[in-house]
Amino acid sequence: MDSHSSNDDGLTEAVQESGAVELLLIRHGESEGNVAATEAHLAGAEVIEVPARDADVNLSGVGREQATALGNALARIAEEFRPDAVVSSPYARALQTAQTAVDTAGWSVKVQVDERLRDRELGILDRLTRLGVETRYPEEAERRSWLGKLYYRPPGGESWADVALRIRSVLDELNNLGTGHRVMLVCHDAVIMLFRYVIEGMSEQELLDLAAGTSILNASITKYVRPAGEGPWKLESFNVADHLAEQGVAITEHGGDSSVRPR
Repeated sequence: MDSHSSNDDGLTEAVQESGAVELLLIRHGESEGNVAATEAHLAGAEVIEVPARDADVNLSGVGREQATALGNALARIAEEFRPDAVVSSPYARALQTAQTAVDTAGWSVKVQVDERLRDRELGILDRLTRLGVETRYPEEAERRSWLGKLYYRPPGGESWADVALRIRSVLDELNNLGTGHRVMLVCHDAVIMLFRYVIEGMSEQELLDLAAGTSILNASITKYVRPAGEGPWKLESFNVADHLAEQGVAITEHGGDSSVRPR
């Protein structure tokens, strides 16, 4: 299926309206939570020992280097092609990435915050590894396995479908900016996956196939364009982190649960 060919592929009417011409999606740099989650998984632990609530987890040392390297890469964008709006998730790791990148690039644009770009909320499963969920909430583990990642909503948390609703709202507002605007959004891996789902009109199966085989790299860049400011977006590049390797900065891959398909 050519997901960019028509309005029959799930794109909302709002996304088809006249508006922004370029959209950059940036995942935050490596966070202390990313590191803790990977360590917990490797140790076979049930609980991820993070230093703060999810919204307040900071970038790791590597994450700060990645944010600076991102800024150096953005500085190479010609002035007439720079984003005129930079919007970040309010979570510390994203906001630190956005501000560091903008400052390093020497851009004068003000970083704005939008809570709709926050990471998926996990409710009672927050801070638990897969093993922790299976051990402490076996019924939830079974329900998650049965429903799949798109529709499973943990008690007190969100499903991916819930996050997709937030994204549709964001895209609606981007289209009300008027033509010619270039926008950079700094957010989280699941959010970027779901931007693809919404913009490209993916089916559940297409989304879960993508999620099962792809991890959004820290400080990576995904780019959509539509020069006329209307019609469907075209994916120009996805999950690019070459700018990190070029500057000798580590490329880190901290993905979510790869078990995403309904049983």
